[in-house]
Amino acid sequence: MTEHDRFVLATHNATKVAEYRYIAGLVLPGWTPVAYDGPEPVEDGLGFRDNALIKARVAAAHSGLPALADDSGLCVDVLGGAPGVFSAYWAGHRKDPVANRNLLLDQLSDVADPYRTARFTSALALVTPDGAEHVAEDHWSGRLSRGPAGDDGYPYDSIFVPDGQRPGHETTVAEWGAEERYRNSHRARAFTALVPALEALTDLRTNW
Repeated sequence: MTEHDRFVLATHNATKVAEYRYIAGLVLPGWTPVAYDGPEPVEDGLGFRDNALIKARVAAAHSGLPALADDSGLCVDVLGGAPGVFSAYWAGHRKDPVANRNLLLDQLSDVADPYRTARFTSALALVTPDGAEHVAEDHWSGRLSRGPAGDDGYPYDSIFVPDGQRPGHETTVAEWGAEERYRNSHRARAFTALVPALEALTDLRTNW
């Protein structure tokens, strides 16, 4: 690994690091996210883009490397886009993923299937040591099931049924294999949109 293929991924979540390493290998061969050992900032932004930039700015300043940070969540149409940026705390400040999912299911218990549409949203921010900033946002559309199926460590995945599946054979994201999830996710889509900015970093490093 050289200085021309390194960027820090602003998260302490090992599962997320593994996901982004896989995605980078697919769409940006030769580039690898490196572990982040810095502080976690207060995510007090009003939207996904705001929070992603907050995290990326802190990581770039701490590491001296280009920093990539994402903020993502589940947006339910009938709830006006909620939980959205509050996805991780939907059931309270304990940040309990299972409680978040179960509360959401309870809130939607009387909502008919045609109106249970939702999408995962990811905003991905890239901040360089010289202060340049780029943000990409993308979505993964689907609907919410009436009960959980599968377990991939992300309880919201167990109730999210992506669009585009064969009728009668729909499954939740949590029932998919890791590689299939990584290839199709909202994070992969946002990362792909940031590839041109990442590719341009090689020429910019001489200015840092």
